[in-house]
Amino acid sequence: MTHVSMTPLAALPSPTTAVWQLGPVPLRAYALCIVAGIVVACLVTEHRLRQRGVAPGAVLDIAVWAVPTGIIGARIYHVITSPEKYFGTGGDPWKAFAIWEGGLGIWGAVAGGAVGAWIAARQLGIPLSVVGDALAPGLPLAQAVGRLGNWFNNELYGGRTSLPWGLEIHRMDPDNPGHALRDDANQPILEPGLYHPTFAYEALWNLGVAGLVFALDRRFKLGRGRAFALYVMGYTAGRFWIELMRSDEANRILGVRLNVWTAGLVFVGALIYFLRVRGPRDYLIPIDAPTPAPVTGGDVSQVDLSRAGKGSAPVAPVGYQVVDEEQFTTYQETGVRPAGPADDDVPVTDDQPSGHEDQPAGHDDRSSEPDDRLSGGADATVGGDRPAGTGDEPDAGDGTDAPAGADRAGGAGGRPADRDS
Repeated sequence: MTHVSMTPLAALPSPTTAVWQLGPVPLRAYALCIVAGIVVACLVTEHRLRQRGVAPGAVLDIAVWAVPTGIIGARIYHVITSPEKYFGTGGDPWKAFAIWEGGLGIWGAVAGGAVGAWIAARQLGIPLSVVGDALAPGLPLAQAVGRLGNWFNNELYGGRTSLPWGLEIHRMDPDNPGHALRDDANQPILEPGLYHPTFAYEALWNLGVAGLVFALDRRFKLGRGRAFALYVMGYTAGRFWIELMRSDEANRILGVRLNVWTAGLVFVGALIYFLRVRGPRDYLIPIDAPTPAPVTGGDVSQVDLSRAGKGSAPVAPVGYQVVDEEQFTTYQETGVRPAGPADDDVPVTDDQPSGHEDQPAGHDDRSSEPDDRLSGGADATVGGDRPAGTGDEPDAGDGTDAPAGADRAGGAGGRPADRDS
């Protein structure tokens, strides 16, 4: 038994307390670190989504789904990969629901969070690949912050070491969770020797992954989910060797820790996706956003994607039109939406009113036909209440047509984009 007074000077200390009582409410360091990481990820993702044309506040709508499903997925993965703690001899099945006692798997968190993000993206009319690429650098930052919770819990460390950054590890009291076990003199008890702080290695590695994704995404403008695939490759490459250093108990396959196999397989899957998928970065234009005229003789107009009509309160768009960078830049500078590709071969049926009878001169019949690059809610229409191409939009009257896309951008507002997964 080794006490604090007997530890070497060249060592990293560990906290003796991971839970504080605020009246009857326990404040757990691990939970606080997870929440702080979620906030960091949301801030980064919000900024990157707005750069791609998504209205402000969308990340909160996504987080409402992604965070709970991510926690559920993380817990399910932990329980499945460590069933003996809950269903083995002496196990307690009800403990599988005791998330506050620890036990979350990052692989399940990412998978569960992806399901929640997909549900939210479908509701918002945003392609899932856009959400994933926006999240890509924020997620490793969140993981880095979350790993500090393992430091408070005195867990997820590696083998013995004599390095100057070796970590002191306290024996935690099983009868008083979140607190170090103490001897008769009320001194916290340390495990003998120093240990590799593998949680810190992973946190530092995650910071590097975030920097890598930021840099390469800025340089090559990755799209179609490739920035997210780059994050997955970077994270799993680090997790592979860090997992080999850990000394905590884990299930093994062929003598190798299960998470090592998982990291390797996920890395291969992400690499295949990154190499096979091609395409430019997608940008989004709200299909019901106002279309202001450009200001002449000065700075070009900037479209406020968060506002609609004359009100000042931010409103969520009913859907988005997927465009490339050049079209997005033009829209920002002029306020004119680009026209989507029209399908000349789609016949007008009895169930699809053509609007021919009352169309003014110069009106484009194709404005009411679907646009494969648009996305929106189940009942979304241009302007919110009326479909495009009904003939209600008057001709410009000056010999020119109305701005391209003004009556055609919302043609497919009734369904999500084809590339939302």
